[in-house]
Amino acid sequence: MTMTFPVPGVHALRGGPVLRWGVIGPGEIANDFTTTLHANSDQRVVAVGSRSPERAAAFAARHGVPGVHGSYEALVADPAVDVVYVASPHPQHLGHALLAIAAGKHVLVEKPMTTSAADTRTLADAARAAGVLAMEAMWTRYLPGTNVVARLLADGVLGDVRLATVDVGWPHDPDPADRMFDPAAGGGALLDAGVYG
Repeated sequence: MTMTFPVPGVHALRGGPVLRWGVIGPGEIANDFTTTLHANSDQRVVAVGSRSPERAAAFAARHGVPGVHGSYEALVADPAVDVVYVASPHPQHLGHALLAIAAGKHVLVEKPMTTSAADTRTLADAARAAGVLAMEAMWTRYLPGTNVVARLLADGVLGDVRLATVDVGWPHDPDPADRMFDPAAGGGALLDAGVYG
C-alpha cells in the first residue's frame, strides 16, 4: 500500500511584526535561540541580562546585541524589550518569568516552564492577570512533521489512535556535579527531556 502524506504547513518567518527580544540567561540554549532567531526571521534580540556583566557582554558581542544588563531587573525594565526569553536554570524559570510579567513583558520560557504544576499555574495566572502571553519554548510543537501528524489524526487517516510510545534519549556521562543529575537544580530525564515524548 502506498500512502501520500499531506504537505506540511510552514508559516512565513519573515514579514510579520518585528518583536524586540530580551534574553535572561546567556548560556548555550540562549546562544542557539539567538542564532536561529536572527538567521531565520526578522525578529531581533536587543538586550541580554545576566548576574555576570562579563557573560552578558560576551553574549552581546557574539550576537550583535546592543543592550547589556548586569541584572535581570534592568533587562525587564528596558523599554526597548517587548518580550523576554527565559533560558536560566530550571529552578529559576518561575522567578524570572514572574519578573518579566510584572514588568508588562510577554515571556517565552525555556522548557520546562517551571519545576511543578503548581508553579506553572502561578505563572499562567500572573500572565493572564497582566494581559501578557506566557509560553513554554516547546519547539517540536512547531516542526512541519508535527503538523503532518496532527492533520493525519484529524482526518482519521491513522484510525482511532489510543496509544503512542516515544523513546527519546542521548548519551550523557553520569556526573553527580552536573545539573542534569541534581534534582534540586531541576535536573533529571523527566524535566529535561520528558517534554519530547
